[in-house]
Amino acid sequence: MPELMRADVTTDLISITALSALVADERCGAVVTFTGDVRNRDGGKEVLSLTYEIHPSAVDKITEITQAVVKNADVVKVAVSHRYGEIPIGETAFAVAVSAVHRESAFQTCSALVDQIKAQLPIWKHQVFSDGTDEWVNTA
Repeated sequence: MPELMRADVTTDLISITALSALVADERCGAVVTFTGDVRNRDGGKEVLSLTYEIHPSAVDKITEITQAVVKNADVVKVAVSHRYGEIPIGETAFAVAVSAVHRESAFQTCSALVDQIKAQLPIWKHQVFSDGTDEWVNTA
């Protein structure tokens, strides 16, 4: 089973450099990373602010999801982090880092983690747009 270096839901800034360093391993030839950053446009509208709200179970759920995805994966180490609260435009809201001996399994596992965490983590996105409208998106 791959080593889970981090799986958290946090209000802290997320550094992909720090996550990448957590999964670095001399046995590995590949470290694959993903960042989901807050963008200033969505659906053709200008986004003024974005806030993520979490269910109390999200802290445990991100670990469960991560462990389930990597259980049989051919990877060495994994780190994931999802931020909540108000997140400024341009900052990272979600990040994944995966190390593996070879790149193919690292890419596949990173992609699977992103997909499954977005599908299953109980977290909701609230966006406020410059036209005065807002939108709640349930990413779970």
